[in-house]
Amino acid sequence: MQLDSWQAKIKWIVISLLLGFIVLNYWSYNPETTNHFPSCPFKLITGYKCAGCGSQRAIHHLLHLNIGRSFKSNPLLIISLPYILMGIYLDLKKNPSPKILQFRKSLYGTTAIFLILTIIIGFWIIRNICDL
Repeated sequence: MQLDSWQAKIKWIVISLLLGFIVLNYWSYNPETTNHFPSCPFKLITGYKCAGCGSQRAIHHLLHLNIGRSFKSNPLLIISLPYILMGIYLDLKKNPSPKILQFRKSLYGTTAIFLILTIIIGFWIIRNICDL
């Protein structure tokens, strides 16, 4: 039993260090002016923006508390952050009550997945028509 606890601690330390490195990297370097960030393969091949295009710039601007530029870079990412953070919170919650489990199922169940997919595809199409 001790080994499992130790392995879990190591896992969280590694995840924390990796996340810290990623945050520091996006805070320190602007993806608009630095070449070490990956480019979007969809945009390189087609010339059109995918639903995720601008996310790296949005994260950089968000870390610098520039919400307006962050939103302009990728509005879908900024709008979806509370939803993503809620999902992380609900996944990490130990011994959730039946009410919380039901709430989680309604927000992250099969119907929600299809709704989110529809939103992403709709945003993908609209951003290329309206040049968002």
